[in-house]
Amino acid sequence: MAQQHAAPTTTSSRRGGRRGEPATPREQARRRTRRRRRIALLVVLVVFIAGVGVTGAVVYDRYGDRINQILGIGESNDYEGEGTGEVTIAIQSGQIGSDVATTLAKEGVTKTYTAFYQLLLKSPDVSFEPGNYKLKKQMSAKSALAALQDPKNRVVNTVLIPEGFSAEAAFEQLSAGTGIPVADFQAAAQDYVALGVPAEAPSIEGFLFPATYTFDPGVTAHDVLAKLVGEMNARLDAAGVAPADRFKVVTLASIVQRESGPSVEDMHKIARVFQNRLDDGMLLQSDATVAYGTGNTHRVTTTGAERADAANKYNTYANPGLPIGPIGLPGADAIDSALHPTDGPWLYFVAVNLKTGETRFSTTIAEHDAAVKEWQAWCRESDENRAYCA
Repeated sequence: MAQQHAAPTTTSSRRGGRRGEPATPREQARRRTRRRRRIALLVVLVVFIAGVGVTGAVVYDRYGDRINQILGIGESNDYEGEGTGEVTIAIQSGQIGSDVATTLAKEGVTKTYTAFYQLLLKSPDVSFEPGNYKLKKQMSAKSALAALQDPKNRVVNTVLIPEGFSAEAAFEQLSAGTGIPVADFQAAAQDYVALGVPAEAPSIEGFLFPATYTFDPGVTAHDVLAKLVGEMNARLDAAGVAPADRFKVVTLASIVQRESGPSVEDMHKIARVFQNRLDDGMLLQSDATVAYGTGNTHRVTTTGAERADAANKYNTYANPGLPIGPIGLPGADAIDSALHPTDGPWLYFVAVNLKTGETRFSTTIAEHDAAVKEWQAWCRESDENRAYCA
């Protein structure tokens, strides 16, 4: 705890240990001795500072308050209490305790550099996380240190990116959470390879890992996207995906994500359907890929004309194999499904209840056609259901 020093007490006009009584010869001698010691110390300090020049000035600038206290002159170097008002201070990566002490004094949070730094010397286990912090003016060193250690005082922007979002939808979400214009994210995404996206990818699509993120005020669009791409690559590394396989895995996982309902078990089955079709040389025939290629990222149903359009490079009804790139942002479960599909012979699937995500898996076209009729019947049951099927 930083020591609190009261201002010097004014003595009586009468000299003495008690008011109205003269000081004894012994008391007078002690006072003269103390004065001589202080004067001698002050002379030594002045000579030292004068001798070292600029360095001495820096020393006094930093430790002058402490020197004054030793000499018994001046007021306390610390404020009392938890302060008033509000101020935001920034702690940069790589800064140490003395840097923080300087910032706090400069911004008017603490009264002096010395008050805070002396407290740090008594608190060797204290560490600081880089970021912006909301503090008050005129805080005691103890209160300022406690505030910096409290996560509630960290100023951050929190953004949730849902699974299955497109990159463009993610840009809008990030813009709303950080205040950075969508155009800045679009511009930063143009150099997606520099952000860590595989060179064979046509865009940043698929490589922004969907999760909840926190960002400090003042962060750039480039920094934000780099963080999300870095998280995706870290997840792929943790799952054992080699860098050379990232593009293929994310592309397949993005299709699984867009075609799936809430059931993780079904995700693994859907991944098996697509893997079986790839292994058998069949067309994937994913409506979600066709819809993405038409720019309709908010639906997975398609028309006959759309499914017949081979010019749509994402059309897996007309073009063999995987589409030219991911069609959305896959989450951890979709990635795991693409890597570890459930064993099974299925070649078809269809959601027969779009509200619950209930899905039928089939091995023959006859079974699948029956499941499709079940889905169509569900769509006709009510206006609400028809809205899901539109």
